[in-house]
Amino acid sequence: MNAQKRFEIFARLREHNPEPTTELHWETPFELLAAVLLSAQATDVGVNKATARLFPVANTPQAIIELGLDGLKEHIKTIGLYNTKAENLMKTCHLLVEKHGGEVPRTRAALEALPGVGRKTANVILNTAFGQPTIAVDTHIFRVSNRTGIARGKDVVEVEKKLLRHVPREFRQDAHHWLILHGRYTCVARKPRCGSCVIEDLCEFKEKTEL
Repeated sequence: MNAQKRFEIFARLREHNPEPTTELHWETPFELLAAVLLSAQATDVGVNKATARLFPVANTPQAIIELGLDGLKEHIKTIGLYNTKAENLMKTCHLLVEKHGGEVPRTRAALEALPGVGRKTANVILNTAFGQPTIAVDTHIFRVSNRTGIARGKDVVEVEKKLLRHVPREFRQDAHHWLILHGRYTCVARKPRCGSCVIEDLCEFKEKTEL
């Protein structure tokens, strides 16, 4: 895929959705961090239902510490793997209070040092909360990047590096959200909805469908 085709792909995605954002509900960097930590192997809808119960009661690291582990679990028990997630979130809250004055750090290294925070989560926080042009590669973005030919790679890190190299600078800030939404609703895993895709003629996927 050449640079001109990639530019046109992102130009169309921008035209279709000028201000893309995460579907997780959040108002502060910590709320976003908590929501992303809870979102592993869970739907955004499910996470939003849980945080709608949690955040009015506790939406800062100190407040969650005061809530206690059992209290935290009670608020998020509708989410899969909630026991492990509650433990990671509680450990993260203690570290944020002890090492960062209760604030979410703005560097990748500091974020990845938090329990349950990997490269993808760090990229989401850096991009969505702090406006850095990072690209977090999840299963949707990995699939879309490989299937379309935008950035092919054998693992998520390779795809991330290629996206950062190939996505035109003016689109880099929002590329993560465009690609994840495209993968979630159009370029779906089992049978992509090619017939309703705004970039179908630019996509290099050979087994296109009519849906």
